[in-house]
Amino acid sequence: MRDPVTVCTGITYDRENIERWLFSCKNNTCPVTKQCLLNHDLTPNHTLRRLIQSWCTLNASLGVERIPTPKSPIDRTQIVKLLTEAKRFPEKQLKCLTRLRSIAFEGQRNKTCLESAGVIEFLVSTMKSNNTQEDSTVLSEAAIEVLFHLNLSEARVKALINNEEFHFIESLFHVLRLGNYQSRAFATMLLRSAFEVADPIQLISVKTALFVEIMRVLRDQISQQASKAALKLIVELFPWGRNRIKGVEGGAVLVLVELLLGASERRTCELILIALDQLCGCAEGRAELLNHGAEVAIVSKKILRVSHVASDRGVRILASICRYSANARVLHEMLQVGAVSKLCLVLQVNCSLKTKERAKAILQLHSVVWKNSPCIPVPLLSSYP
Repeated sequence: MRDPVTVCTGITYDRENIERWLFSCKNNTCPVTKQCLLNHDLTPNHTLRRLIQSWCTLNASLGVERIPTPKSPIDRTQIVKLLTEAKRFPEKQLKCLTRLRSIAFEGQRNKTCLESAGVIEFLVSTMKSNNTQEDSTVLSEAAIEVLFHLNLSEARVKALINNEEFHFIESLFHVLRLGNYQSRAFATMLLRSAFEVADPIQLISVKTALFVEIMRVLRDQISQQASKAALKLIVELFPWGRNRIKGVEGGAVLVLVELLLGASERRTCELILIALDQLCGCAEGRAELLNHGAEVAIVSKKILRVSHVASDRGVRILASICRYSANARVLHEMLQVGAVSKLCLVLQVNCSLKTKERAKAILQLHSVVWKNSPCIPVPLLSSYP
């Protein structure tokens, strides 16, 4: 115990642990007595802290380090004063944002206090400017870092995107386009949270430029966390309206195929294949995929090598190509790169019934071209429908 505090039931806990219990885990009871807490006030237990420090001093020869006296927790009045000063004197905004970052990193209680003092609105207002000057970008980068680490609830995010004064999604796009690597990662993850709770009209209204910037995040491979957030974001967006076409125009197919070629992590492969499957639902997506040159080989390679989800999506992609975009070149390529053999293998191994039915339908559709081909190994020909 480093910073003992007492709750309203009279039980003393370490501040870090009880704050995690109350604010992160969203509990409203005393862990020991199970009584409902009437408030979340945490009163410092100075007597116990001094006893702990004295014990540490007495046992210093045994290697026990003395626990420093903790800082007094920030209160709402101090934060409001800080925000008021930043609003009155714009030249002090960066200093204010740096201080807010430090406060937010000190614990969950501080984050809750920041939120109640109106810090979220201040941060979004700071980001709202579309000014492309360097100073504005620096402020936006500092603001989005604090905003990300406040761990906004779904209700709070939804309120932000529905408030027309904030232009929240446009502000995130501004940072995504002009920010540094770290702030672009924060913007990507916040955009994913925003579109998870967005209304259909907001999902349909996404512009091609957003897909261009998301692809840039994937291409730059800023971090694994940012890449996964970007993949989950496009999987969320593609089914709506003309977003698949916008994604194709934003270069999604080329970026995703190149990522799939080097991807080894299971969930990453699954997300890429899901996104490609969605893009193959439109003619533009299929055409762009076939223009790549190695798309069939890359997709078929992942079938039966990653997971059942990846295999199902890989077969779905091949089904879309064979049903709507097949020509002599494509069918011959599928034989050469082993895609047809892989479909035959799908019928023999433990896959889902739907995946097997889809693979069987593909093989039957082009049996005139493929059946009895010398490119298919003899053991697999026996399973050709």
